Amino acid sequence: MSALTPAGTAPYYYIPAPSRHPVLMAFGLFLVIFGAGQWVNGAGWAAYVLLAGVAVWLTVMFQWFRQSIGESEGGLYSDRIDVSFRWSMSWFIFSEVMFFAAFFGALYWARVHSVPNLGNLDHQILWPDFKAVWPSNGVGFTASPANTIEPFTTVGPWPLPTINTALLLTSGVTLTIAHHALIAGHRAKTIAWMWITVALGATFVAVQAFEYHHAYSELNLKLTSGIFGSTFFMLTGFHGFHVFVGMLMLTFITIRLMKGHFTPERHFGFEGAAWYWHFVDVVWLGLYFLVYWL
Repeated sequence: MSALTPAGTAPYYYIPAPSRHPVLMAFGLFLVIFGAGQWVNGAGWAAYVLLAGVAVWLTVMFQWFRQSIGESEGGLYSDRIDVSFRWSMSWFIFSEVMFFAAFFGALYWARVHSVPNLGNLDHQILWPDFKAVWPSNGVGFTASPANTIEPFTTVGPWPLPTINTALLLTSGVTLTIAHHALIAGHRAKTIAWMWITVALGATFVAVQAFEYHHAYSELNLKLTSGIFGSTFFMLTGFHGFHVFVGMLMLTFITIRLMKGHFTPERHFGFEGAAWYWHFVDVVWLGLYFLVYWL
């Protein structure tokens, strides 16, 4: 179809040629998941598998995005493609909403059902000393009366989580300012505010890394710290990963802005990354309240 399109004219709906990128991306993600799963379970060699998977994933993503950017800048994307991208990004973010809903649901079920049920009369004969309280951070307070789970201290909202909340909320404001500047045709202003947004995202990741080090080394809070440790690190860890991915998206969008790729009328690449970043902000607000405050 694209071969029959006159030069300089976008086809009604551009269909790219068969590509190796999807299968290579799937292979890289398989190595990431397999390596991470085995590494968590104590296999030292799995760290190298995880690293190899990340290398494959990043390489394929770079090649795939470069090809897509070339197609876009080559005039192959029509309004129909723009609509397709918007629907695709919308469904992707919806899938991410369901992803986090599963972990928030696990947190809810553990707090409201599982832990209270383990402390009811039916379980008193088996676990007479069990205390069905949340966050289960003391000896006998966990679902392990045999003390196989070491006591730990929870992470409160002060000061690091609150600092990160301020960083993310501020980044949402700076990104919105950049968007309005792009619509107004102020490219230099847009680029400046985008780099500020990227810096705020990088600072968030750095603060969370420091929080994790503090939790492991000083609070004895680990992924193995019962249901609280599991839900805490799954929710905050996956959110931190999403912040990192969003930061990469904004970085590449900023680089494209510096190359003059977007116009006030056509800039869905910018908008898609902005949608994703605002989604990450909203998830953090729920996480900040439910995990750190309650």
